[in-house]
Amino acid sequence: MDHRSRVALVSLIAMVALAGCSGFADTATPTDAAGPSGGEPGDSGAPSDADGVATGGTLAPGTNTVAPGEGIDVTVTRVVDGDTVDVRYPNGSTDTVRLLGVDTPEVYGGTDPAEFEGVPETDAGRACLSEAADAASAVAERTLADQQVTLVVDEAADRRGDYGRLLAYVHVDGVDFNYRLLTRGHARVYDSTFARSDQYYAAESTAQGAGTGLWACRDPGSATVGGSDSGDTADGGAVATDADTGLALVEIHADAAGNDNENLNEEYLVFRNDGATPLDLGGWTVSDAADHVYAFPAEFSLDPNATVTLRTGSGADTADTLYWGRDGAVWNNGGDTVTVARDGEVVLEATHASVGQISFHGSV
Repeated sequence: MDHRSRVALVSLIAMVALAGCSGFADTATPTDAAGPSGGEPGDSGAPSDADGVATGGTLAPGTNTVAPGEGIDVTVTRVVDGDTVDVRYPNGSTDTVRLLGVDTPEVYGGTDPAEFEGVPETDAGRACLSEAADAASAVAERTLADQQVTLVVDEAADRRGDYGRLLAYVHVDGVDFNYRLLTRGHARVYDSTFARSDQYYAAESTAQGAGTGLWACRDPGSATVGGSDSGDTADGGAVATDADTGLALVEIHADAAGNDNENLNEEYLVFRNDGATPLDLGGWTVSDAADHVYAFPAEFSLDPNATVTLRTGSGADTADTLYWGRDGAVWNNGGDTVTVARDGEVVLEATHASVGQISFHGSV
């Protein structure tokens, strides 16, 4: 073998050795406590698309739900606080997720009131935000803990934030939980670049204007910061949201003052659009257990974050109040079921066993 041939052979052997050492042929999937790209927890390097989390961040038209084919289903293993959770991927690997675009008051270490517009930088302001932090964490715990959720990352945003946490929208049964925190007054918009920012800022503005949740801390002396997930509505209700449309039943007021049949307009339901776009309710029906049926007017639409009250009696319909037109009470004080349907298909159903005791079937 001449000198040139020996040099070529040595070079080939060296290249093969280097390829083996560098792991080029390694295709194993991580199954330990590493993140989805196989890095160590806290690794701030941006993972590749091989981590299985599809980019996108768009909303399905006319809804507040994740578009088909986007995201990855994971299990929430721990709720750290209102805007941070630990998750487990289908392959067994784990990650920490920081909810994209939102910021709840801090549970650990205290919150600077200056971060929340209009909240006074006083002991009372800080104490109020501390209560708001607990409320946001309680909502996250109640909604996310041990649940399967869908993570969606945003092409317009950074993939990883501080401490290497994945930045993502968290969808529960298709509904954007990040957005829900804003509509309920449990969070502010985190000033950063992401595709849903316009919708998020609009939701924040509405909550601020209504003094909802933490925004009540602008007047800490009279604040009630539980947010509208706390279930403190006049009739003991909570919020039930249909995953596909964002329609929420906020309140069942079954017991009017005095004789229900003589005070029909004080027997009512309250609905809210928790979606990001107007919701066309034309032709949808509302019924009770006895099959009394009301149909929404053909052209009726409910704007994002807007509410509409459906009163049993008669009156002139407006954008925020509708009238069933009945001459007798509908909702039984001792228990009844509210069913909302679209084209005959049940969208939302809620049952109250007695006045002040309401349970919801479907997404909450």
